Amino acid sequence: MRFRRAPPVFPRARFLRAAPAAMNPEHLELLVTRIMPYGKYKGRLIADLPGHYLNWFASQGFPPGEIGRLLALMHEIDHNGLKSLLEPLRKR
Repeated sequence: MRFRRAPPVFPRARFLRAAPAAMNPEHLELLVTRIMPYGKYKGRLIADLPGHYLNWFASQGFPPGEIGRLLALMHEIDHNGLKSLLEPLRKR
């Protein structure tokens, strides 16, 4: 008797599951200047988005494009407790 191997199960994602880009000053500066263009927190700076919202994006997948890359970067910063890195950039 041969057993069939079950096919792998992948979660259905509507958005990309992208790894965050390497941190550089330009990306960090965009976090404190770019405004969230849509969603529950529309109009808020990406650096000011709450952690639970970033975690939701991480579980569902980040949107494509620059906004998705910035959200993924902000998620990593927030998750690792590094929000203090952004304070000097806010004061400019």
